[in-house]
Amino acid sequence: ILEELKKHNATEQDLENVKKSFHLASDIHKNQFRQSGEPYIIHPLNVAKNALNMEIYDADTICACLLHDTIEDGEDFSKEDIARIINPTVSELVDGVTKMRRMNFSTKEEQVLANTRKITNGLSKDVRIILIKLADRLHNMETLDFKKAEKQRENAIETMEIFVPLALSIGAYKIKSDLEDLALKYIEPDAYKQISYQKQKLQEQKYSLHPSCTNQTGKFHTHWTSSRQ
Repeated sequence: ILEELKKHNATEQDLENVKKSFHLASDIHKNQFRQSGEPYIIHPLNVAKNALNMEIYDADTICACLLHDTIEDGEDFSKEDIARIINPTVSELVDGVTKMRRMNFSTKEEQVLANTRKITNGLSKDVRIILIKLADRLHNMETLDFKKAEKQRENAIETMEIFVPLALSIGAYKIKSDLEDLALKYIEPDAYKQISYQKQKLQEQKYSLHPSCTNQTGKFHTHWTSSRQ
């Protein structure tokens, strides 16, 4: 993370704030573990890496990625503590992500549009809050295999109904596509397997025709239609 920020003109103060954020998050999450059995700190690290993959090189955003669960999980730890230890901007970003988590993300059809509008309107003062939440949701979807089947489907549907439109609304097309692909795996597993097979087949064909080319293909964009009762 630090090396990537250095490549994009991070100042010494920026790097120091990222280091402090990591150590602070490590301390707050030190006795916590993910359902995979991994130390919890692995999650905020991956959220920060997802943000970098989205070409977000703002140090305050990366700090907030590392600290995004600390207000919720820390004992007697507040946004004021983050403002004092890091800076007020990071404090506001983490507080915004925390408030977003506390919103009622109902998946009832009549509430989806209202909730999405509430999020985008309420957080339009700083789009970085939405970007952090999208990076957070992406890692949660990437590690969804460790949850029970019912929870997997519930999270996948929520992703399609809330987070995919949210990504689209701010023009985050790459993460929108990634979330769609991951959600499809749990909503329509047979379709996902078929698409994965076709992608692999196309990759092999492309490589056989152009072996000197890098083995990259575009993403499949699947239109998902709800079939809930």
